Parts: sequence; structure tokens; C-alpha cells
Amino acid sequence: MRVLHIYKDYYPVPGGIENNIRQLAVGLRRLGVETQVLVTNTQRHTVHELIDDVPVVKTGRLFSLSSAPLSLSFYPYLWHLEASVDIAHLHMPYPPAELGQLLLGRGRRFVATYHSDIVRQRVLGALYRPFLWQTLRRAHLIAVSNPTYIQDSPFLRAHAQKCRVVHFGIDLARFARSAEAEARAAAWRARFGHRPLVLFVGRLRHYKGVHVLLAALARLPAEVQALIAGSGPLEARLRAQAQAYGVADRAHFLGTLDDEEVAALYHAADVFVLPSTNRAETFGIVQLEAMACGKPVICTELGTGTSYVNQHGITGLVIPPNDPDALAAAVQHLLANPELRAAMGAAGQQRVVREFSSDAMCRQMLAFYQEALA
Repeated sequence: MRVLHIYKDYYPVPGGIENNIRQLAVGLRRLGVETQVLVTNTQRHTVHELIDDVPVVKTGRLFSLSSAPLSLSFYPYLWHLEASVDIAHLHMPYPPAELGQLLLGRGRRFVATYHSDIVRQRVLGALYRPFLWQTLRRAHLIAVSNPTYIQDSPFLRAHAQKCRVVHFGIDLARFARSAEAEARAAAWRARFGHRPLVLFVGRLRHYKGVHVLLAALARLPAEVQALIAGSGPLEARLRAQAQAYGVADRAHFLGTLDDEEVAALYHAADVFVLPSTNRAETFGIVQLEAMACGKPVICTELGTGTSYVNQHGITGLVIPPNDPDALAAAVQHLLANPELRAAMGAAGQQRVVREFSSDAMCRQMLAFYQEALA
């Protein structure tokens, strides 16, 4: 079986979708699938790379329009590469690739993973919507990370009969406890004076709710520290908000860290938070990462899939979005109850091992491909 993954970015560009595609491309190769990847480059020239034994074409990027990179050379490569594949696997949303698939797609079967609706783009969203409908109509099958989102998204709801749940998964070995991981975690705890640590990991984007975390921090005791791992377009604004809330000395912007340090932060933290504010957050892979490290999670109820991953009262707490008081109360409740934190962390860890490993995801995806070919 030959499969082409199509999206805008790939490793080492950070991001949940980028990491998901990498895990699929590598993991499916271990299962005997001949995978390759077509994306755009971060530069203006085209490169051919072999990453983890996966052939990757990154076509020269001209510019980006509302976070969608445009590359003219992307389309000849799409036409050429699809001629020899059994499955063309598009990861959505990426409007330029969807247009290319509609005009040039010629793989034996076309499938899509629908990662999220496009939110907060009224004009561009209206222009994009007809292409989205046509792309979903054209797809033989659609993979979705959780059953809740199939009913929540108006686009998926209309095509529910060909949607299949394929859980996102993570590499459990990356988050396993080891002497090295414990030493790194101890170093992080010592760096912040062994005070209570609340962790956020992710890109600093509009929907991630870091501003809500900063407002909640101002309502928490002075010893509580917020660790913010990640970078993004809102960093300067968030730093200014931390100053305005009077928590600049307790809100630590750590920037983009390597995988080992991020794993160490999960182990070092007392509580993990994902305070996302709107439906652009459909799953939250970082929740799985925190759960794999045995940490309780606080997330928001968005009607998508965040509370499908983090089960309220079992693996953590689910609160309303855009509510600093509720977030502060949830953090305070968990910090004051170490036995509850341990129980929720253990339950989350068991859930990830049982249902959300990278191996399980790849096996589910292989079955998904086989159904599409049948």
C-alpha cells in the first residue's frame, strides 16, 4: 500500500497536526505501508528530504495568507506524486491543498483527516466554504479524532455516514519515567523553588486561552507559578498582560523547548491546564502528553473533543471557557488535594495507554485505509 500525506507543514515545524502526520508516516511504515509526505517549505526553494526514512517533499513557499502558505510548485508535485499512490491522505484544513485535490487529485482513493473547523475567519471562511463542502463530498472516508466532533461540526455532521473515529495518539516511550527524566524534572522544580507548578504547553495563539490562565494566576496564592512552554504570535501581548495583572514574576514564558525538556516539565508540574476559549481547539494532544506523565488535567468545555479526552472527575476537571475564577478554583482545588491529583493522574495514564498510543492510532489508520480501498 502506498500513501501520500498532504498538508502545509511537517517536522521540524512544531504543531499538533505536524506531529500527528509524522507519527502516522513513521508508524505506518513499520506496518509495511509505503508512506511519503508533500508539504510546503518555510523557505522559497523546494527541498527533498528523508526524515525518519520517510521521503518528504517541501515545495518553495511564496507567502502565507491567513496562516495558509501558498506554493505554486506544490501543484505539479501533487499531480506527479498522486499518480503512483493508493491513498491520497489530505489533512484539513489547508485550503490550497484542498483546491489542488479537487482540480488535480488522482490517487486511487482520496481520504481526509478533519482536524478542525476554521474559526474567526468570516470573509475568508465564506470564500472557502464551497471548496470545503466539495472536498468532503469527494472524500471516500473522513477520519475524525473523536465522536463528539462529528456531531459538533456542521460540516462533519452532514457527512457523518463516512466519518470514522481514529484517535490521535502519542509516543508513550517519550513520556516514560526514567532516571534522566526524573533528574530533569527535579532541576525544573528546583529552578522555581519547589513551589506549586501549573503548566501550559502549546502555541501562543488566540484560542489557547493563555490570557485566561494569567488572569486566574492573579487570583491564586503568591507561591503558585505558571510555566508557559511554547511561542507564537501573541507572546508580546501576553507578557504585557502578565505585567498588567501583576504576575510577571510568576508567569514564566519558557519559549519553544526540545522534546526532552517538555517531557521533563510534564513530570515536574503539579497540574496541567488547557484553558482554550473556542472551537478551534478540537482535541488537545497536549492533554494526552500530560496524562501519560500521570498529571491531572484542567480543560474547558467547548463541545468539541477536549472533554472527551479529559474526563471530568476521572482524569481531571472540565470548566467553562473564558472564566478565570473557575480556572483559579479548579487549580486551587487540585493543589489542595494531593491524593486526588494522584488518583486522577493514574486514571489519565491508564486511559492513554489503553486508547491513545501511537501504535493504536496507526493500527486504526491502517484499518481505515483498508476500508477505503475496499
